[in-house]
Amino acid sequence: MAHRPVGAGSSFTFTAGTATTSSTFSVQSDVLRVVAVNGAAFVSVGATPSATSADYYVPINQTATLALTKASNRVVGVTTGTTTIVTVPEGTQVPFGVGDYVTLSVSGQTYYNFTHQRVISVDTSSNVGGYYQTRMTVDYNSAGIVTAFASEASVVASNKVSVFGAGSGTLYYQQVQISGQV
Repeated sequence: MAHRPVGAGSSFTFTAGTATTSSTFSVQSDVLRVVAVNGAAFVSVGATPSATSADYYVPINQTATLALTKASNRVVGVTTGTTTIVTVPEGTQVPFGVGDYVTLSVSGQTYYNFTHQRVISVDTSSNVGGYYQTRMTVDYNSAGIVTAFASEASVVASNKVSVFGAGSGTLYYQQVQISGQV
């Protein structure tokens, strides 16, 4: 099978008997390829993972492909405050649930940007003036922003990789697209 890299890959070292977690990455593909170099590892992927010896085992100097849940949407409004309300276009829905983590990128108004913040609610009201799942509240304090939102923006799921070392080594990870047999 062929792999097409998506975005930039990364790596981090891990130690036997210890859980180590990567920095945040925006989910751009439904597959994450991991390679455990010089040490076997147990790997967990998610919003706030903490790997244990019960997680997915990757043998020393071997690779594995793990599934990711890809979700994103265009953003048409941001309401600032001690929490931040993100609105997606009418006719679409917020593709995230409570407890998911998201990253917001705003073109031309980067002070609205945030990385890896928890979704605390999705407005499912369908009454007159309801939001029909087009709005979510994120646990991000944006109260200091006083400029009106007037840009192109997108919100995307974000994750981290956690490793519990069965040995010591380096975990390399890269989002990929997989095509048929070669």
